[in-house]
Amino acid sequence: MSRIGKKAVAIPSGVTLTLDGQTVTVKGPKGQLSWTIADEVEVKQEGSELLLTPRVDSKRAKGMWGLSRTLVANMVHGVTVGFEESLELVGVGYRAAMKGTALSLQLGFSHDVDVEAPAGVSFAVPKQTEIKIAGIDKQAVGEIAAKIRRIRPPEPYKGKGVRYAGEKVRRKEGKKK
Repeated sequence: MSRIGKKAVAIPSGVTLTLDGQTVTVKGPKGQLSWTIADEVEVKQEGSELLLTPRVDSKRAKGMWGLSRTLVANMVHGVTVGFEESLELVGVGYRAAMKGTALSLQLGFSHDVDVEAPAGVSFAVPKQTEIKIAGIDKQAVGEIAAKIRRIRPPEPYKGKGVRYAGEKVRRKEGKKK
């Protein structure tokens, strides 16, 4: 039994959830998201809660049960509160700036790296060495944050690079004479 799947997804006031077969559409103050749940999982709405149960007793059905519940809960959280990811730039001359809706990064290359914001995701640069990524889709926010980090990941000797806020970088000792 899935401990996550057993829990009902609470639908707060101000959020409308519609079921069209296996497609769940969540509409809230920040926007609208929809997702099609796997056929192995049955979806029922009871009042202000959404219940998910597996239709068959197979390994895939059990796996999709917990996954589906988590994805629907993330959709509800996204349209009400939203998701945010923070990145830090560590290194001499490393800085970020906004160019319209795009993010312009100076990361020690001979050229600036421009990153376009995908649909539903916005960038903010409160400080030159800090980037805030916000949106309603958790997967899109996390993916664009990972792509930006992948441009210049933190290196282990001096710790220079793009890292998540609060990320600990394991440092290595340099060569000894």
